[in-house]
Amino acid sequence: MSKGLLWFRSDLRIKSNPALAHACANCEQLALVYFYNTNDTSNWKMGSASKWWLHHSLSELQTALHAKNSNLDILITDPYSSLLALCQQHDIDQVFWNRLYEPTNISRDKEIKKLLQENNIKVKSFNASLLYEPWDVTKPDGTPYKVFTPFWKTIDKQGLEFQQEKNIRKFPKLLKLKKNTSFEKELSKCKLLPTINWDQQFYQHWQPGEKGAAKKLKVFFKNGLENYSAGRDFPDKNSTSKLSPHLHFGELSSRQIIIATSKEIEKNSSKQFKKEANAFIRQLVWREFAHHLLYHFPKTIDKPLNHKYSHFPWAKKYQSNLHIWQKGQTGIPIIDAGMRELWYSGWMHNRVRMIVGSLLTKNLLIPWQEGSQWFWDTLVDANLANNTLGWQWIAGCGADAAPYFRIFNPVLQSQKFDPSGNYIRKWVPEISALPDKLIHAPWESPSTVLNDHGIVLGKQYPKPIVDLKSSRERALDAYNKIK
Repeated sequence: MSKGLLWFRSDLRIKSNPALAHACANCEQLALVYFYNTNDTSNWKMGSASKWWLHHSLSELQTALHAKNSNLDILITDPYSSLLALCQQHDIDQVFWNRLYEPTNISRDKEIKKLLQENNIKVKSFNASLLYEPWDVTKPDGTPYKVFTPFWKTIDKQGLEFQQEKNIRKFPKLLKLKKNTSFEKELSKCKLLPTINWDQQFYQHWQPGEKGAAKKLKVFFKNGLENYSAGRDFPDKNSTSKLSPHLHFGELSSRQIIIATSKEIEKNSSKQFKKEANAFIRQLVWREFAHHLLYHFPKTIDKPLNHKYSHFPWAKKYQSNLHIWQKGQTGIPIIDAGMRELWYSGWMHNRVRMIVGSLLTKNLLIPWQEGSQWFWDTLVDANLANNTLGWQWIAGCGADAAPYFRIFNPVLQSQKFDPSGNYIRKWVPEISALPDKLIHAPWESPSTVLNDHGIVLGKQYPKPIVDLKSSRERALDAYNKIK
């Protein structure tokens, strides 16, 4: 009898799951496992917001598996130290997983694969999250891309037409590894949910799991895709898909999204709709580009791709300013709105991510690694590849990065992309009574207007943490030192 083990990782779905489908087709008995290592001491162990999502995503996956007369075993242990023993204990002769692309996961998986194969256990891995493997998209000379546009053109040339995966008809007989404990008990042992209820607003914004991902995609097709190009830069509009956390946890894949988007294009044959759909697909390829960079340049997790930035003269004493930025108390409304949206919802609009990142790294001269770590802990879509690309881009030190001298003026950005102040009013209610023209920079408001609305800067709302003009000049001077 062929016994197999399917190792769930960042692929928490049943549909279009190649490792799961292959395991179901080739095993008479199958164990379904998720490993959670509570002893992870790395700098990039799962952040608090991601743990919240993982708890609910695993619960949803178990519900879906239970409906198929199957079950997920949660094992609280390091897979490297326990997987071989599990296979030998239960006579498992095949192990299946979908590939991960973070540097530590790649090295770990290679070691596990070698160990299992040396003990006559077959290992087969699959691509379940990317359009193409990072090693399959290179420049003509075989070297990796560092600029997005030629990367995009190569992906487009290789093709963006994918076949829908067949649904699994029947699961094999269940091989349950832990027979005397319940799924719920093992999940609670992981201690993924916070002990302090800072997560209560998350439930208003998110539905983790495969069903939630499908709903989110359906809502986006209905409300956001038609005006995607024009609307996606405006944080008060529902023009972005908000699929990033579902993609990160593998509740939905890029290929599934492209297949579904292609079907929407077939329904709506207008040139404008196709243009909007292609703009959305292009953003998916940016995600692909992030994984391409992380695979080929793994040190960029905490070191700049452009080596000259290793000598950048960052501020030395910045902990106080960093804390003010983290808490959304900078006195610059668009910044504070973004940081508060992040804290209360676990997500931040992409345009605003660039604005808050620019203030941190350029106006405050705080190392981009500090922002990267904060996002890692507070984002529900804390994907290492995307996070690294985003922070190195805004800091000017990564691939295809914004030039360092491109310093976002948060007031101008706010006036352009939140002209009515709706986004600011939602997250910074202390100044919601200010007129549209004044809400972007309260410190420029006449004292009479502030008094009329009961606002005293430094009391109801902070004074700006930094002078935008002089701090811009200081950042350019710092850049010239390494230029």
